[in-house]
Amino acid sequence: MASSTPPKATRFLTGITTSGTPHLGNYAGLVRPSVRFSQRADVQSFYFMADYHALIKIDDPARIQRSTLEIAASWLACGLDPERVVFYRQSDIPEIPELTWLLTCVTGKGILNRAHAYKASVDKNIAKGEDPDADVTAGLFMYPVLMGADILMFNAHKVPVGRDQIQHIEMARDIAQRFNHSYGEHFVLPEAEVDDAVATLPGLDGRKMSKSYDNTIPLFSPRAQLQKLIGGIVTDSCAPGEPKQTEGSALFQIFQAFATADETAAMRKAYVEGIGWGDAKQMVFERIDRELTPLRERYEALMNDPAQIERTLLIGADKARELSRPFMATLRHAVGLRSLASLGGQDAGVGKKAGKGGKTGKPTFKQYRERDGLFYFKLLDTHNDTLLQSRGFQSPQEAGRAIGALRYQPNEALAALAEQLEPVDNDGRRAVMAALEELAGQAS
Repeated sequence: MASSTPPKATRFLTGITTSGTPHLGNYAGLVRPSVRFSQRADVQSFYFMADYHALIKIDDPARIQRSTLEIAASWLACGLDPERVVFYRQSDIPEIPELTWLLTCVTGKGILNRAHAYKASVDKNIAKGEDPDADVTAGLFMYPVLMGADILMFNAHKVPVGRDQIQHIEMARDIAQRFNHSYGEHFVLPEAEVDDAVATLPGLDGRKMSKSYDNTIPLFSPRAQLQKLIGGIVTDSCAPGEPKQTEGSALFQIFQAFATADETAAMRKAYVEGIGWGDAKQMVFERIDRELTPLRERYEALMNDPAQIERTLLIGADKARELSRPFMATLRHAVGLRSLASLGGQDAGVGKKAGKGGKTGKPTFKQYRERDGLFYFKLLDTHNDTLLQSRGFQSPQEAGRAIGALRYQPNEALAALAEQLEPVDNDGRRAVMAALEELAGQAS
């Protein structure tokens, strides 16, 4: 019988590397649109502090810790609701590095050789006449696999990225396909979500705002510092009264990212009429400060209470691990990291079924696909008799997560999955519980 459950929400996953202080470009290009997007009913959003990734490029522990605090506080101050989303710190999910190793074992080195970041480092070394791999760490080389584990652990459907990050999503798809080919259909193939309408802000010098260029405007700078930084944005030499071009104007682009359509039209008219650069910069400052002032107050309150942020991240990690723990149990079983007790005694032999007389094996799950295209599982007792039969799931991942939940949390899972399981009588339920408790004891 097919499941009557409604289609699940589309999963979006976003990671933020904890390597610096958030700036206006991060806000306009990622934080603000992501917070708005996370409020949609048809979306399930995952946001995480990518502190493992930060270790690849940052060797200052205090900076990583401080950045984690600043970034988490920024997202919360900007309206991210941890009740609606899964908001967690990457290093609080031990299943992620474990999955990274499983994926490493199916990832071809040739794929990693083509990663943009690695190739850029090699090309730079060759240009300087040095060894191609000079100062290239294994962390940098393996970065795409860790990113793949971040995405595949939660079977994200969509990953919002800039165009320069599309390759990483393509690599995650390739890794997932290799694993699925070897061990069964466990992973959704993720897709890159590129929104060309999202603002990319120029920095103080007109280039893309980036920590790498040291041209950023910190998101929650104090009011006086914000005004000073905006006053330092590079402009041309046009004098007051001379018409000015909006095309290529960093000041205009920054204003446009915060202004309404009417405000943008008014600023464009002021450019044509020759507004002085000092007056234009004051208008930009006032418009940005008006939006950021209430957010800055919330941010400062959060920064003064890091314990609150820690609690929020740990609660988010608990939510994330409700998914990652049972899924990892399924993946471990898929690759052969299994209890030896299920093989019975030494005389049973690999692959032999238990004899009809005596209890020589352990309860086990069998997962399979029927001709209706749906995915099912059975819980079998020590004699290969069916104790529990599932109804149809739309994907093997859903069936696998249900198995994992039954293995780790039998009582809760039986109640939560009632509509997905064929009913059993009281005697049958007792037999099911005994089998599940035995399996849970093996897993603990």
